[in-house]
Amino acid sequence: MEGQTVSIKRFPKAAKLLAGIVFVLTLGYVLSQSFFYAEPGYIYHVRTVTGNEAVVTEIGYKFYPFGRYNSWKRAMTVQAVSGSSQDAITSEKDSDNASASLPPLSIMFLDQVDAHAQATVRFSIPSDEESFLKLAHEYRSPENLLRTALLPVFKETLQANASLMTAEEYYAGGRTEFNSEFENQMRNGIYLVKREEVTVKSNRLASGSANVALGTDQEEYGEDAKTIFVVQKVMDATGQPLRKQQRFTDYGITVVSALVTDIRPNQKFIERMQLKQKASADRAIAREQRVQEEEQRLLAIARGEREVAERQAKAKVEQIQKTTEAETEKQLAITRAEKLKAEAEIQRETAEINLEKAKIEAQTQRTLADAEAYQKQVILEADNALAQKLEAEIKIQQLWAEAYAKRKVPTNVFGSSGDGSGAPVGNDYETKAFMQLLTLDAAKRLSYERDLTKD
Repeated sequence: MEGQTVSIKRFPKAAKLLAGIVFVLTLGYVLSQSFFYAEPGYIYHVRTVTGNEAVVTEIGYKFYPFGRYNSWKRAMTVQAVSGSSQDAITSEKDSDNASASLPPLSIMFLDQVDAHAQATVRFSIPSDEESFLKLAHEYRSPENLLRTALLPVFKETLQANASLMTAEEYYAGGRTEFNSEFENQMRNGIYLVKREEVTVKSNRLASGSANVALGTDQEEYGEDAKTIFVVQKVMDATGQPLRKQQRFTDYGITVVSALVTDIRPNQKFIERMQLKQKASADRAIAREQRVQEEEQRLLAIARGEREVAERQAKAKVEQIQKTTEAETEKQLAITRAEKLKAEAEIQRETAEINLEKAKIEAQTQRTLADAEAYQKQVILEADNALAQKLEAEIKIQQLWAEAYAKRKVPTNVFGSSGDGSGAPVGNDYETKAFMQLLTLDAAKRLSYERDLTKD
């Protein structure tokens, strides 16, 4: 010791340097135990040596003299995902006290179909001092909060949500309802339910076709009722569903989002669904074929009706044409008959007119004849018909003269007269005498006097 003291005294500069180093180290230690940097997105629970607590929410360096602090992330994530590389996110990685990752959870649907579900829930912790200190006192660290509160609630809610519907309902269009109910129960609490067996009658009964004797009136077969399990929500007096409240809500923790990203059922259910899909596809194809056959039948009926309609229309056109022609001929015949009737009427009227005209002409002729006869009678009575008598006598003399002039006379006549006159028979004298006798005879027959009578 004496030697060391002597050595230090011998080197005063080294002593000062050593003291400076010790001071710097001591100051660094004191500063490191009294200051920390508040990161964004975190809330800090600070405890000092004096027993005071503080909540730090602002960004920057904070002073805590020889105290302790815990960092709580404002939002914590609990998720159940598969461990494949495609699900890994490398852009930002949460620390162990900010998130919890689980393998896909095994759930059981209402129809006893098990499946593996992948889901993610994000929680937000309170930022006000009173609620945060209550949370920090209860769980002391984010790891305890995740392990004892958030993870069990996540598992319980996801499994309870699966018991509300069957796997077939989920894959038949209930996916959106499933996701919505999961988020609803994570935020507001799990429904209190009771499971009941319900007998449901089927309205689709199949008919057999093996009994030929029954023909089309086959007997129905198959079960007309089946038993299904139904989950009923327990209601309160006001008709609202009763819930099991989420414990984390007592500490101001809220659910930011709750998502069900994927559900993978067991292989047997997948095979059953594939068979059902195939059967459904076969039914759809058969239905389409039946519809097609029905359309073909309707098409054949429509084509037959169209052909019948065309024939009927053609026959109707021919009938109309024949009827029109017959009607035309009838009208023409009526027109001709009316024309003939009109002509006959005209002819009859013409005949009547001609008859009347003939009567008038006959009457006129008769009147004229009567007048002429009267005139002749007057004339005859006036001159004893002298003019007529003279005219008749002249015509007679003309006839005798013409006959005498045309007589054939022989050149030489020999003979003697039988009466002693000395003239031969057949001479002109005899002819002349004969003509005079005829004239006298005619004059006697006329019985007229050539002298005019005096009035």
